[in-house]
Amino acid sequence: MLINSGIALVLGFFLDCIFGDPHWLYHPVQAMGWLITFWEKTLRRIFPDNKKALRTAGVFLVILVIISSLSLPGLLLWGAYRLSRPLGILVETVFCYQMLAARSLQKESGRVAKALEEGLDQGRYAVSMIVGRDTERLSEEGVVKAAVETVAENTSDGIVAPMMFMAIGGGLLGYFYKAVNTMDSMVGYRNEKYQYLGTAAAKLDDLCNWIPARISAWLMIGASWILGMDSKQAFRIYKRDRHNHASPNSAHTEAVMAGALGVQLAGDAWYFGTLHKKKTIGDSGRPVEREDIFRAHRLMYGTAILSLIFMAGLRFFAAFCLFR
Repeated sequence: MLINSGIALVLGFFLDCIFGDPHWLYHPVQAMGWLITFWEKTLRRIFPDNKKALRTAGVFLVILVIISSLSLPGLLLWGAYRLSRPLGILVETVFCYQMLAARSLQKESGRVAKALEEGLDQGRYAVSMIVGRDTERLSEEGVVKAAVETVAENTSDGIVAPMMFMAIGGGLLGYFYKAVNTMDSMVGYRNEKYQYLGTAAAKLDDLCNWIPARISAWLMIGASWILGMDSKQAFRIYKRDRHNHASPNSAHTEAVMAGALGVQLAGDAWYFGTLHKKKTIGDSGRPVEREDIFRAHRLMYGTAILSLIFMAGLRFFAAFCLFR
């Protein structure tokens, strides 16, 4: 199984790089979204609308979403391997492919740069598709910053973290990570609606991303050196600004990205009509420009390849040590 899952991870990564996530093709995150919505509505009908009850409902939400998200994929994977090893590897390859998001991240953030060529309003709309903040007030520099920050954060959330989980437990553990991450993106907000119901999902997401975020930052520093970017600055800003975010994980890759590009990211942002004061990340050595989105893509892919070598290498090395 160590070898099978390692092969599936490598093949899944290259499938993602080639095809991304076609809009016409079913994606399991859609099903996870439906499950989260279903269980949220069900639990809200059962539990009273008070702080303690909603926190308890949030714990049940996490448990129910994870169980229901993993049941069918687990059955499919078990059945496929029972029938034949090649079929099992094929199914697990598809699982791994669907859990990675490098190509989609490149395409969606790249659309922001192209939209800005048509006008600021088009750029604001394009970036609103990939960020959770309000975008109506953003300047062109703010739009580009938001896109670059999304690439930086999702280098961990969308590539390195799922790779790490799949390297540990195969495609099914990748599904576990994606279910947790999707829950956080849907209910892990500190607003009136989700402040208590989303607590368990947000805390579990923080826990699941604690190690991957730090691994991602170091891989990103290594990739910046290989690509001829400012790796010394990336390391310096990482040491200084890696805690400049309310999330315990988000600033790690953003700090490396800011240092490698020589720009300043983060800062104050609007969410649901309210201005949130935030620390900046990086030094404002130069203005952020559209080309920084494409520079961020290069660093993302460099990090992804290093992550694949590291994660799949560990998987194959474990298999070698076990069976020699």
